[in-house]
Amino acid sequence: MAVGLALAIKHRQEQRVAVCFFGDGAVNQGEFHESLNLAALWRLPVLFYLENNLYGMGTHIERTHAAGRNVYNAADAYGIPAAQVDGMDVLAVREATAEALDKVRSGDGPVFLEAMTYRFVGHSMADPTAYRGSSEVDVWREKDPIEKFKRTIFEYDLFDQAALDEIEDEVAAAVAEAVRFGEESDDPPPEALYDNVYATVDREPEGGTADA
Repeated sequence: MAVGLALAIKHRQEQRVAVCFFGDGAVNQGEFHESLNLAALWRLPVLFYLENNLYGMGTHIERTHAAGRNVYNAADAYGIPAAQVDGMDVLAVREATAEALDKVRSGDGPVFLEAMTYRFVGHSMADPTAYRGSSEVDVWREKDPIEKFKRTIFEYDLFDQAALDEIEDEVAAAVAEAVRFGEESDDPPPEALYDNVYATVDREPEGGTADA
């Protein structure tokens, strides 16, 4: 989908960039390699953003990918510039992303970034995380990007605790309002199935029903 959107951007000669986020569990699929290959061939404006949290479901990345913790090296095969960034550092991610977007917008084609991060809790409520020790989680919790960024903004006197509390209250209120709206809204009508369909067949084809 990201490659298709990037192709549309290129045809329209826009300065936009399609940004595709995916996890390390997706990199062993054929679509991953097909997308990188096509984006490189057509020099499409797309930023591939891998969020490597080290575990695909419950299996460590070093057991599922030949590149181990350095999946970004896979982009070399397609001639795509790639880099690895500390995904637990907000400012590092911002800087790497800005540089990547500038490069993509210059017309040089796609860029691949791998953000090294971590999943503190299970993959789902059914995941007891028995495949890793609590000490490993504790080490990564010390790098929590939110708490780390808080320390940074306090260090440089960008915000005080009162201002931060106000922001967090606004976020909590926005989330609560979104939940309320969803729970109190009516179910969509059947005709909503046709929303955002780009092509329709008005007549019934021979031997079957109309398709969209």
